[in-house]
Amino acid sequence: MQENKQPSEIQGELPQPPDGESVPPQPTNEQAPPDTDTMPRIEETLRQLELKAAEHHDAWLRARAETENVRRRAQEDIAKASKFAAEKFAAAMLPVKDSLEAALTIEKQTLESLREGVELTLKQLNAAFQNGGLTEEDPAGQKFDPNKHQAISAIEAEGEPNTVINVLQKGYLLHGRVIRPAMVMVSKAKGT
Repeated sequence: MQENKQPSEIQGELPQPPDGESVPPQPTNEQAPPDTDTMPRIEETLRQLELKAAEHHDAWLRARAETENVRRRAQEDIAKASKFAAEKFAAAMLPVKDSLEAALTIEKQTLESLREGVELTLKQLNAAFQNGGLTEEDPAGQKFDPNKHQAISAIEAEGEPNTVINVLQKGYLLHGRVIRPAMVMVSKAKGT
């Protein structure tokens, strides 16, 4: 039988094992002091990570600014390119204008000298067109192409239908792109 003990007597007492057995030590409610070596390592790691984060943020800001600068420069280049795209062509046209003005300053011209001047001016103009990538579309005798030609009328004629028989106005292409279609008359089969 157990005797009745006061709670104050029981607190410090541990149960005793049966005879001859040992009891392993029981953990206490007191915590071990923190490892003083672990705390500085965590703080140092945190500080290093904050420095790396600051470096990455700075690099990101610089990359963003550089991207903005490249975009702005590209927009300026595009604006300048479109603004001055015709500069080379305009420079090639100036001699043509000079020749025409010179022809008008001569008071007494013969028909032959005027014709020669106009022919030379036309050569200058054709050279300027060629250097600028502007080519002439003269489709006489060719098959009608609705992408390059504008049919004004169709006339009954011998030969294959839809052939250009008369060019009323030449067309022009700029680097292969139609800037003015040729105005033409096309043939149609007789009796249609």
